[in-house]
Amino acid sequence: MYEQHECAIVAIETIPRDQTDKYGIIEGEEIEPGLFQISSMVEKPAPNVAPTNLAIIGRYILTPSIFDYIRGLAPGAGGEIQITDAINEQARHEKVLGYKFSGLRFDCGGIKGYVEATNYVYQQLNADR
Repeated sequence: MYEQHECAIVAIETIPRDQTDKYGIIEGEEIEPGLFQISSMVEKPAPNVAPTNLAIIGRYILTPSIFDYIRGLAPGAGGEIQITDAINEQARHEKVLGYKFSGLRFDCGGIKGYVEATNYVYQQLNADR
């Protein structure tokens, strides 16, 4: 996909609207099935203000220019620079795409997702016995 579009690409996934406050969320236009031209991103918006329910799931193909956008950011909450903020700024000036991920994914940032991932691996290991 990068070879075709030569731009930053962010993996996204449709989530229940009531979970938008757990993810970075994109806003954009679907330019072909499963591929979105991103116009903006917001980190963990409340469900009632989230522009969509298309979540950023932590898989990125970034271009070198991302470092220019990172350098221009002020630290946010906890003194951290958020990659979502840098990509959002990049999307204002360059083409950034969101690709709808269709594979199996576990959100290991919480206990439930971690346990689900562990159980999945355990089942896969035992399936071969």
